[in-house]
Amino acid sequence: MAGIINGASTTDPNKILPMKYPWARTHYKKGVANNWVPEEVSMQQDVELWKKAGGLSEDERRMIMWNLGFFSTAESLTANNLVLAIYRHITNPEARQYLLRQAYEEAVHTDTFIYSCDTLGLDPDEIYNMYLTIPSIKEKDDFVVNITKSVFDPNFTTEGTENIQKFVHDLVGFYVIMEGIFFYAGFAMMLSMLRKNRMVGVGEQFQFILRDESVHLAFGADLINTIVAENPAIWTPEFKQTLVNNIKKGVELEKKYADDALPRGVLGLAPASVKQYVEHVADRRLERIGLERQYHVDNPFPWMSEIADMPKEKNFFETRVTEYKTGELDW
Repeated sequence: MAGIINGASTTDPNKILPMKYPWARTHYKKGVANNWVPEEVSMQQDVELWKKAGGLSEDERRMIMWNLGFFSTAESLTANNLVLAIYRHITNPEARQYLLRQAYEEAVHTDTFIYSCDTLGLDPDEIYNMYLTIPSIKEKDDFVVNITKSVFDPNFTTEGTENIQKFVHDLVGFYVIMEGIFFYAGFAMMLSMLRKNRMVGVGEQFQFILRDESVHLAFGADLINTIVAENPAIWTPEFKQTLVNNIKKGVELEKKYADDALPRGVLGLAPASVKQYVEHVADRRLERIGLERQYHVDNPFPWMSEIADMPKEKNFFETRVTEYKTGELDW
């Protein structure tokens, strides 16, 4: 049987049985079990708090705006990576099925920020241009575009050791750095608000996005590890060091963004703790794809792991039923 890349022509039908990679099917089923849409979440309390004079501090508003600004375009960038580049080069049917599921989830995440901006009455030009007007956001987006550019070359193929290296390099940029590091300072900031019962609607949507991203990360790591296992010649010391260097650069950009979005700290959330969390997260990502930890720091936010790992039957902070199965509520 063919490997996970360089299989049948992309014009062939996806013959998904028999399956070679059951982990891809497992991630697909987890995604289906996590299904949600933003309109499920009430925003009434958020609107009242957002519009109330003195309801939020200027630092809180800055933190929320920066995160809406980054995520609103980052999710679209992620979807473009999937649909226009990665899907074309992953030829295994069950892996492709998961990529289709992930692409749908990215569309839901994009819709989340439309819903939040519309409900709160925010200026879409301000939010959706932050990737150009806020340097710390622009640097993150530019970095990801730069380290995932090989797969966007229309003439690129995954034939040969050098090209497989380039493909894995870009997958690490996409899954490990973009989805695995660049989202996580923002998650910690917004979910810390939710823990204190502030901006609960936006916070709950970020909670659902975090759960989706946990599955995206697991799939991405399994994909990278499978390509390496099937093509061990690519895993040279020099290549591994390049990946480590890219990840460390990503960490520095995320820490810079944390300082920018959270310059003085809010609600007991200190910039130093957020930056330590980013380092902790990066070590987990490195280990997951067979690279050595670089930071060796404790997790300052153990509650973040609880949120990511919690089943969808209950909201972490409330107890609202949100589970859907085969068209009916599972009470």
